[in-house]
Amino acid sequence: MASKATSSRSAAAVKQPPGDLEALAAYALRYVRPGYTLGLGTGRAASAFITALGRKRMAVRGVPTSKASEALARSLGIEVVSLGDVKSIDVDFDGADEVDPRLNLIKGYGGALLREKVVARASRRRIILVGSEKLVARLGDRGRLPVEVVPFAVAPVMREIARLGLRPRIRMTPQGDEALTDNGNLLLDCATRSIANPARLERDLAAIAGVAGSGLFVGIADIVLVATPQGAVNVMKRRSRA
Repeated sequence: MASKATSSRSAAAVKQPPGDLEALAAYALRYVRPGYTLGLGTGRAASAFITALGRKRMAVRGVPTSKASEALARSLGIEVVSLGDVKSIDVDFDGADEVDPRLNLIKGYGGALLREKVVARASRRRIILVGSEKLVARLGDRGRLPVEVVPFAVAPVMREIARLGLRPRIRMTPQGDEALTDNGNLLLDCATRSIANPARLERDLAAIAGVAGSGLFVGIADIVLVATPQGAVNVMKRRSRA
């Protein structure tokens, strides 16, 4: 089966205040069943989902994509397991920084992009939770693409990325230190314009020695749940074809 890069949208009958991540997370719980193993993403939307899941007190297991998500899940009594403990993940729940009409994503503003991609790829189904402000006509419209890089290779990686037409800059903490991921890697925030061919750019970045992962998630999302300003949840689904 090959994924067709189109999506369908249907308005769900869930009313909520504009931008209410709690209501969006509550809606997402309809995709969870007792006994499931879930991917637990990182960021505001993912944290809202983890919180809603904990309050539901459903018997599930979670594979967190960051130390922050792990700590939140444990604090809520959710059983936490590693990828080595499971054969597969039933559903992965995460957020995104950009979503295009084909359900391709940019992720990584929160810094967990590599673990998020590993968990997403290990999952049978991927569900993304966003506000309508994250919808873009083309990936790159918000001007930033995160890339995770092994510190030893950062100088040559930045030169190679610049040759691809991006403008990389090492992400810094508010204290002025280099920001590190949970894997101990650096993050490059690459200034970009609209990306004409996300799949090609994802492959080109992955081919650079020292790049651990990019924030491009092409052909990964199955469902995107969108909180609209009108107070509804829209459901965008990827269609597939033989």
